[in-house]
This record gives sequence, structure tokens and C-alpha cells, in this order.
Amino acid sequence: MKKKLFLATVCLMGTAHLMAQGGPTMGWSSWNTYGVNISDTLIRRQADAMISKSLNAVGYDHINIDDGFFGGRNMETGELIIHPTRFPNGLKPVVDYIHSKGLKAGIYSDAGANTCGNMYNGDKLSVNVGFYNYDQHDADFYFNECGFDFIKVDFCGGDAPQNTQHLALDPQQRYTAISKAIRATGRNDVRMNVCRWDYPGTWVHDVAFSWRTTHDIRDSWTSVKSILAENLYMSAYSYGGWFNDMDMLEVGRSMTTEEDKTHFGMWCIMNSPLLIGCDLTTIKPEALSLLKNKELIALNQDPLYQQAYVVAKKNGCYILARDIEILNGTKRAFAVYNPSDTAKRVQISFSDLCLAGKVSLRDLFQEKDLGQFSDEYTVTVPAHGTRIYKAQGERRLERTRYEAETAYISDYQELTNNQTAKTGIYEYADYCSSGLKAGWLGQSETNDLQWRDVYSNNGGKYELTIAYICGENRTMAIDINGQHVKTCSVNSGSWRTVAKKTVSIQLRKGRNTIRLSNATGWMPDIDYIDVRPVFNRRFL
Repeated sequence: MKKKLFLATVCLMGTAHLMAQGGPTMGWSSWNTYGVNISDTLIRRQADAMISKSLNAVGYDHINIDDGFFGGRNMETGELIIHPTRFPNGLKPVVDYIHSKGLKAGIYSDAGANTCGNMYNGDKLSVNVGFYNYDQHDADFYFNECGFDFIKVDFCGGDAPQNTQHLALDPQQRYTAISKAIRATGRNDVRMNVCRWDYPGTWVHDVAFSWRTTHDIRDSWTSVKSILAENLYMSAYSYGGWFNDMDMLEVGRSMTTEEDKTHFGMWCIMNSPLLIGCDLTTIKPEALSLLKNKELIALNQDPLYQQAYVVAKKNGCYILARDIEILNGTKRAFAVYNPSDTAKRVQISFSDLCLAGKVSLRDLFQEKDLGQFSDEYTVTVPAHGTRIYKAQGERRLERTRYEAETAYISDYQELTNNQTAKTGIYEYADYCSSGLKAGWLGQSETNDLQWRDVYSNNGGKYELTIAYICGENRTMAIDINGQHVKTCSVNSGSWRTVAKKTVSIQLRKGRNTIRLSNATGWMPDIDYIDVRPVFNRRFL
């Protein structure tokens, strides 16, 4: 489960498309409140509460058993032993009970031999209980014999400093093997979550339904703020119905109302799984009301499966936006997120949202219409607060600004020091347009930067302006839809100066990919690109 060491900072493509589809996973999980101190009775009680509180009626349908149910393993037969006092009748009766409520059942394991509870919670029975050496055996047990529908797979047992056996395993190999074992059970509806505490690499999209992009959450604003800072630049890696996971929810525990609203609202607009972590039997009314907000849940479950991306930073607040219901249509959702300790007044330009004409706004927290506005909307956001809206414009503008932190790096990963691995990273930089940039790019064809959703209404001639940072002479190749256009030599004069390079390009009607690369040397750092039609600017 554990911590992020530096800011560099899981579906095989075929595997993924055989696994369960739908929006981000919604439900309840035992870890945040109970750790390893769980039982058959406790799990049943939470399933009962999910029904009695009508959480199932708004989409929460998983009851997930996390670490703490293990009782060791029979090393002669390979049989998993279930904890004799916590689950005296084994797991199958609990799964059957959850299913009898019309809910789905989730379970936990580790890609290595021991679990995180063994290392950090003193759970002495969780030794040799992970998938390592038992991939198919355990997959058959969990998904065929017991009937579980979801699994979170941790990695303490594969990370040498976090297991007593000092196993240092390869995450890609282990998670791919477990994914294949799940497929081999014959179940194609299992959701696998990779819990590696940082984004493991672009391979993960082909191995699991969801994957952690951040360190473990804690019941504090500092933790939530830190996780949001990590996930602000991850929108390119959540696509096609597979999701970045910012960890389980702490809503309803000790944070303030505004902090809970930011926590839940940002998880919704950024398409993270929604797994409640508080005790459902004693949940506070205001927390329950927030978690049952149908309009925020609809945003999270929107069938476009988009994670909101940063479109601007104003007065210390981030403005994030995404399409809803129809790609490149006139309806969008946006958030104004204030991570600071003081209230901020923020002016939102509708042009930043690619909307024009009269724009109708609906406040999703208040679940009420605010009226129609022209050009802009101004809001005061409290400290640690967030406001989320649905916007309906008269016209959709072509997007012109594409921040570097919304682009895809083919070799992106956060597990190995990026300078050693020669893989790109996203970095916070106050001299950049939205406070972030992409850097350490180049040195290979796959350490590139790609905007894979550059949309043109009609196609034709465009000017591509690249905003870059480079304190020495460097080059970058420009490809459009797989065709090489030009190689540019650039130098901005210093490593804190943003300069621009403009070239002519041709886009096709619809979706385009713009790619920057350098196969043999380092590229400049990139702040953003602007893409503007040379002739008439047309609207939808």
C-alpha cells in the first residue's frame, strides 16, 4: 500500500477487453476504517447498511473485503486457509450473503507472497497467502469456488523493503500473470484493480480494470490535496473504459464539509472509482447525502469515461473540464478547485471550456440551475473547496490550447527513477501556463509526447505553436497522424523561459494525433501547444 518516493513523477489490451465493462467501480471497502480487523459479521452488517441506506439505489453495488481474512496457506496442498475466528465459516457464505442482497463481492490479495497487513499491521497469518507461485490456484478459488466479482491486488509482497521475505518482483510480469490466470477461470466479468501506489506504466491499461496512480489515502486534507496534485496530470492514461484510481474514499470521517465535498466531487469528475471507506452503519447524514448525490454520480459514471483535464489555472485555482454525454458536443462539466488555505475569487472564461454563446449553468453540488451567462462566470471558492458545474453552450468551439500535462507519454511510469529509466515526467512549474510542464522527454522513440484527441471540425490547414522550455540547443520531431512533418531546432535561452515555435500543419476532419519526439537526444520541456485554423474558425 505504501508511499510515493518521488514526483516522476491495471486489462493485456486483449485481456482488458474481455473483462467487465461499465463506469468506475462503486461500493464499500473495509480497509480505511477497519484495516485487518474485519470479520464475517462486520462485512454482512455493512452489506445490510448499504441496502438500508439506499446506497445501492444510486449505484453503489460492491462490498469489498480487504486485507485481514487470511489464515495462512497449507504449503503441501497449496490451499488457502481463511482466518479461523474472523471468518469461521470461510468466505463462500459471505459472498453468497452479499449476492443475496443484489450486490457484488470483492476480495483482496497481493502479487507477492505476503500482504501489506503482514508488514504494517502485524497480521502474522498473512504469510505466503499472496498470488506468488499460486496464480491459477488462487484465481480459481476466488472467482470460481467463492464467486467474487472484484479483486484488489496489492504489491507489498513484491517490493523487497515491504516484505519479510525480501522478494523483489517485476510488477508488469506479476500483474500480467495474475490477469491471465483470472481470464483462465472462464470469468469475463471480474474487475481487477492494480494497487501499486504509483502509476506503474502504460502497460497497465492492458492488464486491469483500474489502477492506482497515487500513494495511499489517509483521513486528512493534506492527503487528499496531495493525491489530487498527483492525478491532475493523469487524464491521458484513463481512457476506453479503464480508470485511474485515486484510492478509496475517506468521506464521512474527520474532514470538514468543504473538504469532503472536494474529495468526493473531484473523484467524480476525474473518474476515479468510488469505494466508500467509512462505517455505513453510523454514517453522518451530511456525508450520506453527499455520497448519494445523483448528479455527481452520473458525472462519474458518464459513458464517455473521460477524466477531467486542466484547462486553466487562475488565482491559485485549477479549472478542469471534460465532455459529457456526447464527444465534442455543447454540453460539458467543469470544476473549480481551490487547494489553498484561503477563499479565492475565480473568473471562468467560457472560451477556456470551448463553449460560446449563451451558456446555461447547473450547480451539481446544489443540484440546481443557476441561469444563463455570456462569456464568463465568476465564483468565490472557499479554502480547500471545489465547485462543480454542468455547462450547456449554444456552440462548441474548437479547442486551441492543449496543455502538456494532458498529453500521453508512451513510456510513462512512476516506479523507477525517471532519469535512470530515461522516461518522461510531468513537473510543477510556476512559470508555465497552468503551472505544469512535461519534461525529460526524448532519448528514444517511445519517450515521446502525444496529444491523441486533437479535434478538427472540418480539417484543413492549421498553425501549430509549441511552447517549450530549453536552456540549450535541442531538437524535436513533429508528426501528425503518424506522418513526419518537420524537425525543429530550438533554444529558449534558459530553463525558466517559455519560448514558442510555430509550424504549418494539416489536420483531417475529426480526431487527430500530434506527436513530438526525439529518438536519439533529449527534447525540450513542453508547456503547451496551440492549434489554430489558418482560415475561417468554424463552430459546431
